[in-house]
Amino acid sequence: MKITIMKTEHDFDVAAAWRIIGQMVSKPDAVIGLSTGETTKNMHQIVSDIYKSYTFDTSGVTVFNVDELTNLDRSYPGSCYTMIYEQLVKNLNIPDENFIMPPTFSEDFDQECRIFEQRIKQRGGADLQMLGIGWNGHIGINQPGTPFERQTWVSPMDPVFEERVRRETNVAPDYPLGGLTRGIINIMQTRNICLIAKGESKADIIEKAVLGPVTTDIPASVVQLHPNCEILLDEAAAQKIIGRI
Repeated sequence: MKITIMKTEHDFDVAAAWRIIGQMVSKPDAVIGLSTGETTKNMHQIVSDIYKSYTFDTSGVTVFNVDELTNLDRSYPGSCYTMIYEQLVKNLNIPDENFIMPPTFSEDFDQECRIFEQRIKQRGGADLQMLGIGWNGHIGINQPGTPFERQTWVSPMDPVFEERVRRETNVAPDYPLGGLTRGIINIMQTRNICLIAKGESKADIIEKAVLGPVTTDIPASVVQLHPNCEILLDEAAAQKIIGRI
């Protein structure tokens, strides 16, 4: 496990952007897993800006997001499909057929999970996963307590995030929401993982995930066992591990 700490948030965003670009340039048919949220928005913009200035071949690159919200239309600005498409896919001219995402509505989500994984496998498996970490240590939408051997599935959201989504979409309290997420074992089968976090709000969970025991109570802690994992942080997120690593 390699830990890289960037001095500022901007330095972090640039470094994270180059992890994505480096994978695309070094392997023109790369399969790259992405993540969405406040941590990734700026780095995706930097990737797009660099591509605009120094265009490179993306015709063979495949991208997917590690998760997707279920039972909400893709037109919702918070859908992972919409965010990845708007932030990266259209800006990098990645062919639509190389943007792999599960549907947001289905009568058989178990089948959709299998199809999602099969499509990734058919491309040779994931070369890189840019992996965010939630306030409670979740990765993808695998919440605390999720078994490490869990295959891709539909997981409940964390309550804070779910409350926000319900507020933004005005859905009824009993309307079923969840997230189709790559399972922990599927994430761990990725050739290279880059777990990313920035900001003071992530300092506590980074300390637990990086320096604490490997436990399902902190799903992100499992990356300690991955043979090719980089933890990429800014100084604010790393403040509780600096001097201890």
